[in-house]
This record gives sequence, C-alpha cells and structure tokens, in this order.
Amino acid sequence: MTNVESKNDQPGRRPRIGRRILRIAVWSTAAVLLLCAGTAGYLFWRFNHNLRTVDIKAALGSDRPAASSTGAMNVLVLGSDSRAGDDGKLAGGISDGTARSDTAMLIHVNQAHNHAVVVSIPRDTLVSRPSCTGTSAGTKGTVLPEATGVMFNTAYEVGGPACAVKTVESMTGLRMDHFIELDFSGFAKLIDALGGVTVTTTVSIDDSLSGLHLPAGTHHLDGVDALAFVRTRHGVGDGSDLGRIELQQQMIRSVMTQAEGLDLFSSPARLYDLADTATSSLTTDSDLGSITSLISFAEGLKGVGADNVTSVTMPTVTAPSDPNRLVAVDPQADDLWAALAGDLPVPQSVLRMQIDNPADSTAPTPSARPSPVSAAQAAASAAAASAAAAAAASPSASSTGPAASPTR
Repeated sequence: MTNVESKNDQPGRRPRIGRRILRIAVWSTAAVLLLCAGTAGYLFWRFNHNLRTVDIKAALGSDRPAASSTGAMNVLVLGSDSRAGDDGKLAGGISDGTARSDTAMLIHVNQAHNHAVVVSIPRDTLVSRPSCTGTSAGTKGTVLPEATGVMFNTAYEVGGPACAVKTVESMTGLRMDHFIELDFSGFAKLIDALGGVTVTTTVSIDDSLSGLHLPAGTHHLDGVDALAFVRTRHGVGDGSDLGRIELQQQMIRSVMTQAEGLDLFSSPARLYDLADTATSSLTTDSDLGSITSLISFAEGLKGVGADNVTSVTMPTVTAPSDPNRLVAVDPQADDLWAALAGDLPVPQSVLRMQIDNPADSTAPTPSARPSPVSAAQAAASAAAASAAAAAAASPSASSTGPAASPTR
C-alpha cells in the first residue's frame, strides 16, 4: 500500500494502515459468521484458510526485549513492495524480483487500551541491521552478519518479516508483540470492499508516474486510485517523500471515516466480501493467525477511538553521507522510544517536527523545523544509527529535491 521506489530514491515515510481498518476487518469477519450460522463451519474454515502467518517467535528465539508486564502492546505493521501477481499490475514500475518493507509503522497501544501512538519509520533511514537468517534467493537459511549504515527496508528484503521485527526491536528496545503485513493489491481490494474513500485536495495533483490526475476539489476514489493517491509524490508539494506521507495520513483518516459510516449488517453479501477480502489480504504473526485470535485482538482495541490516536514520524535529519538518506536525531528519537516504553505521551519536541499536508494549500507552516545538523551532530546521529537508534523522517529531509529515478 505504499509508494514504492528504487532504493536510491529520497527518504520518506510509509503509508499508514489504520487501526480502524483492522478492527472493521476482523469484526466484519465475525459478523459474517453470526449472520450465516447455517454455514458458519465452512466460513470459519475459509477465513482461517485465507490468513497467512509467520512464526516470529520461533525465528527470533529468546534474545529479544522483554514483553510488557502492564498490558501495553506494540504491533509492527509493514507494507510490502512486492510486484508478485496482482501487485505488479497495480503498482506498475520495474521489479527487481525482491520485496522490501516500504511501509513501516509501530503501533503502541497503552496499558489501558484507550490510546494508541502510531510511529512511522522511513524506509530510507540508515540503521544498524542485526544478524538475520536470510530468506532471499541465494541466502535462504544462511545466517547473515550484522550490517551498519544500511537502509531500514533492506531488513525485510534480506530476512523477511522476522528480520524486520528484529531490526525494529534493536532500534527501539521495545518488544513487538504482533506483526501485520499488507501489500499493494490487498490495500486496493480493501478500499473497494469498503466502497471507496473520499479525499479532498485544495491543489491539483498531476503525477504520471503514480497515474494520479486530480483537479483541486473533493473526489471519491476506488481502490486503484486510492493506491495511486498514497503512492504519488512527484505531482504535489516539493516532490519529496515527506509530502507524500501527508497524503497517506489523509488517506487513513478518509478510510476511518468511510469505515465508521458502514452499515454492514444490512448487506450480508457486502459483509462477506469485506471479511473475505480482509482475511485474504493480511499476513500476521502466528499468534494472530486465526479468526478467533483476530477477534480477540480487535476486542482489545475497541476502547481506542479515532480521537485517541497520535500519529508521528520519528525524528531524523538528512544523512551526512548521502542527501537521499536519513539518520536519527537524538535526543528526540531516544526520547520517543523511552516515552513509549513508559506509556507516556509523545514528547512535544517530536510533535513539533511533523510537517503539513502539501495537498492543503491552507495548512499553516510549522514554526519549528530542524535545520541541517552540524558536523558534530551529524556524526553523533550517524553513530546512533549504527548503534541501532535510527528512526523516522523529519522536515529537514524535505530540503532534498525529487529523486532522479522514477517511481517504481
């Protein structure tokens, strides 16, 4: 569900997969079983059979951060840029036969399960990737050594979901209790199953690379156009990934609004379609790999409303070694991790580093944008990245212009 580009593109944030999408997906599945009690056995088997799982616990063993003892929960959500099957038809571009996590966000649900913090991790952030077991062609089953100063999204490329989880845990010191993945076609199908989404832009968007051409105004988008909306960057703002992420954030708000307005029980056929689409679109850790587990998971999130979600991107600056890469800014990045670990609000210093939606010409300009780092700060940030403290994008990265290579 992300705009996917070559690894030489400039930094940016991942499209956000809303908590509301997951909740309505699993609850619609449960509702189908209730409405179709006569065939519930078959439907239960079908929806369970749809789900794909990865045994993260077995892959990572016991050398991990301790799980929370308070009831707080961390979920890593990834968007794969695979071009396999329907994904290639939808996403377009050139495939090199690999798949990377061009969408990554950490969802922290607090102890009371009445508030969530969603933190985006830019794919282009330079990190210290821990040793992982290879999953790609030529390295499958081989233990790969630690690598420093590599892009975050290469963790998924070389070692799949387990390596991505291990890298995030190394970066943050937080245990990932669950893992969820969604790809291009899954995102588009979910949008169609929801009946499309409505977005508003106060400027025209014209991006031949993503295929999105919208005049200023309000538009109702189907799945294909919604995917183009979250993938576009060249046709709006300064052409950077940071602007594109603001479009992605708007999309999630639109999806949440659409989902909240659905009356699924009045249309069993539509309810079945949504449940079937949702379960067919997700890959989860094995602990979430059943309808029963997903419903229990959604039950634990029912106290988190749309107004109780804080969305941020982790603080970074342009990497001193490459203007198209990012490194973590400290102490803000470390402070953010510490806040999540302590179930505390997101620090104001992090909130001030968020940027505005380039599709909204009336949006105010943030008063606090980090300036380019000094040599000492850059060295410290690079060292922090190599020590596994790298994280997401800040407005300073938007100073880099559009990447020369086209959108994948």
